[in-house]
Amino acid sequence: MPLNMSWFTKRLVGFLALVFLTTAILRAEESKPAVTEPIWPGKPPGETKEWPPERDITEPGKKDPGGKPVIRLTNVAIPTVSVYRPAKELDTGASIIICPGGGHQILAYNHEGTEVAEWLQTLGVTGIVLKYRVPTRTPDGKRWQAAVQDAQRAVSYVRSRAKDWGLDPQRIGILGFSAGGETAGLTSYFPERQYEAVDDVDKVSCRPDFSLLIYPAYFEKKGEPTKMREDVTITKDAPPTFLVHAWDDPVTVFSSLHIATELREAGVSTELHVYATGGHGYGMRDTGEPVNTWPQRAADWLQRGPWLKPLKTN
Repeated sequence: MPLNMSWFTKRLVGFLALVFLTTAILRAEESKPAVTEPIWPGKPPGETKEWPPERDITEPGKKDPGGKPVIRLTNVAIPTVSVYRPAKELDTGASIIICPGGGHQILAYNHEGTEVAEWLQTLGVTGIVLKYRVPTRTPDGKRWQAAVQDAQRAVSYVRSRAKDWGLDPQRIGILGFSAGGETAGLTSYFPERQYEAVDDVDKVSCRPDFSLLIYPAYFEKKGEPTKMREDVTITKDAPPTFLVHAWDDPVTVFSSLHIATELREAGVSTELHVYATGGHGYGMRDTGEPVNTWPQRAADWLQRGPWLKPLKTN
């Protein structure tokens, strides 16, 4: 009996379409956070006004890194953490809080936030996207203040929920881009909380166990970029740090160079990658530059450290 190729082809195409659809659905489900929770019991510190509704101000048709749109959130008044768990068979128990960039005016929420969480899932790491307050509450002073308050609170909050979420409370890292890199860095290096304790969560340490700063911003002294800003002192208690920057980044490479130099002086384990070109704001996207390989370098660094050891189970 001759084989009816038309019948066979139709059935094969139908089967492949079903597989593709099922895979797409599963991936979509995997990319959803397991939980999203506010980090403060009421209004965050210093909040005295009502903000307009949170919104995405991305311009239609805007050319963004990697040819995909960037979600630009503003008017964030209720800081939250969104928890992206890895597959059970990959889970190491480690977690990383992610601080998207955006100049303390917006949050580049997907390409410096949720896409990072999805990458961390492949490493067996729980990615926790922090939605911190923007725009800045103190434009003429400590522009970073609300963001750092939220990040410090997030570290304590995640550590306080570690048992509930199956996380190791001694392997909680922080990762940030640009202004989010400043936020993550100041959270790593400030010795004191930037707010008065509000409840028992604030009795838990707000120091990250390790830090990854990707093109961190604003660590140079204003007007004298070859000097470190004066309000940051890095000591031996700083967490091990991984740094990435492009030499041609308009948000000057001096930020990463100053941090790495101070960490070395303090005797803190540090890895710094500086690429000749790459600019700023590439996040997890492919822009055709060698700097886009930074996630592989970061994964190597995490693997060499003590942070991705297998999760202990009872």
